[in-house]
Amino acid sequence: MKAIYVALMVAAGLVAGQAQADEALAKAKNCFSCHTVDKKLVGPAYKDVAAKYKGDKGAVAKLAAKIKSGGKGVWGEIPMPPNNVTDDEAKKLATWVLAQK
Repeated sequence: MKAIYVALMVAAGLVAGQAQADEALAKAKNCFSCHTVDKKLVGPAYKDVAAKYKGDKGAVAKLAAKIKSGGKGVWGEIPMPPNNVTDDEAKKLATWVLAQK
């Protein structure tokens, strides 16, 4: 039983560490210049993006593509420019955004 508890704690630590790493990636890629977690800035709040795409099984791929290529019209007329990220970074960022509450 103790081994299961230790394994769960390690897994929880890894997940928390990954979430912090992805927030650090968002900061490193200047995402917070236009977005915040909980309120609209230039672009939508990440929690609002997560709420909009909740339950959408294709959301990670859709958002990763928008992060990489940019977009316009879903959240208003101000366009989001393309971002200099790899496919893997875009997927990590999209996954992190969708986890915000």
